[in-house]
Amino acid sequence: MNKLTYDRIEEVIYKEELANGLTVYLLPKPEMAKTYGVFSTDYGSIDQTFVPIGQTEQTTVPEGVAHFLEHKMFEKEDRDVFADFGKQGASANAYTSFTKTAYLFAATDQINKNVQTLLDFVQNPYFSEQSVEKEKGIIAQEIEMYNDQPEWQAFMGTLQSLFHHHPVKIDIAGTVDSIRTITKDDLYTCYHTFYHPGNMTLFMAGNFEAEKMMELIRNNQEAKNFPEMTEVKREYPQEPASAAQKENKIAMPVSIPKCTIGLKESAEELRGEAFLEKDLLQSMILDFYFSKGGPFYRELYEEQLIDESFFFETNVEKNFGYSIIGGNTADPDRFSEKAIQLLQSTNKKSFTTEEVERMKKKKIGQMLRAMNSLEFIANKYIHYDTVGVDLFRVIPAIQSLTVERFNTFIRGWIDEDRIAVTKIVNE
Repeated sequence: MNKLTYDRIEEVIYKEELANGLTVYLLPKPEMAKTYGVFSTDYGSIDQTFVPIGQTEQTTVPEGVAHFLEHKMFEKEDRDVFADFGKQGASANAYTSFTKTAYLFAATDQINKNVQTLLDFVQNPYFSEQSVEKEKGIIAQEIEMYNDQPEWQAFMGTLQSLFHHHPVKIDIAGTVDSIRTITKDDLYTCYHTFYHPGNMTLFMAGNFEAEKMMELIRNNQEAKNFPEMTEVKREYPQEPASAAQKENKIAMPVSIPKCTIGLKESAEELRGEAFLEKDLLQSMILDFYFSKGGPFYRELYEEQLIDESFFFETNVEKNFGYSIIGGNTADPDRFSEKAIQLLQSTNKKSFTTEEVERMKKKKIGQMLRAMNSLEFIANKYIHYDTVGVDLFRVIPAIQSLTVERFNTFIRGWIDEDRIAVTKIVNE
């Protein structure tokens, strides 16, 4: 068990890669009453085309399998695993993103039992044809529910406008038509390929002793047999740098229109320092301009083009990225015109030392506040770990960013060919 010490933020993490390939991180927090655990696989909705473990031929599974699989993992032949956690005083959940699937629990008691339950249910799949057919109706209802939400339609409409071929443009849950084609065999194929311990990470944070917790996890894993892990070969389509379409207009029964501006970020494969720098610069610069104290927010608000629903977000993943701004607006045409004009003006921007230092201090403050949350630490640590970044090295990385790096980044940030507009208008 390796001990990783971070003196600046006074944190200690214990790491071990087990014999079966599972990577375990332990963050003891004896001052906390709660313990949080997350068991994550490097497998998300974009992983549709791959070579299954033990095979040589590539296969493509229906859209939405990763999310469908997450739903089915909690259902066993004789029980529902949520009930197991409930009896042990734990709150359990799971989520599927574009790039990962995670199973988690939080508890203040019976921690060892809950850790074993987490590991055992994820590593013991049970799918029957009858239960798979039943689940299709449940997930179809979930998809239809999201289809009726203007906010979700604006988000997915933006991604569909930005990306030509990349599966990030496909709803994580798939479509009603695609989930109808999912079979029990599809679930087992994806499970055995992506749920191997060598493709998974367990992160525990909270009130426990590191040595005893690691011994518990080791013993649990040593009692199970897994085939030898081979590299998972995934295939993604070639994606042009430009946006797929300039504008996407969606008619829905809304009382006030919505408008989002999407910026397609770099589609190149990024890892380590390159990934982290892009992730930091995008988020800090977007915040500089569009947070409530920012010059672009102020200008849009003063012209009555936005209201309290205004939002901005940026997402960098290993082989795709995007930034989105938007919200309710009485004049979507004017909002999109003005917002794009403001974005394009950044190409001539030169940040001052004072502006850069202010951005860095704000970002460090946000990180330090977030690190009071066990959930944030565990999930963010795993997110960064899959691309070769150590979460607890992020603050020094922020401190090392120079004015020159900010200015080099922003001068090549906005390209009209990578911008797409989505408007939600009344039917």
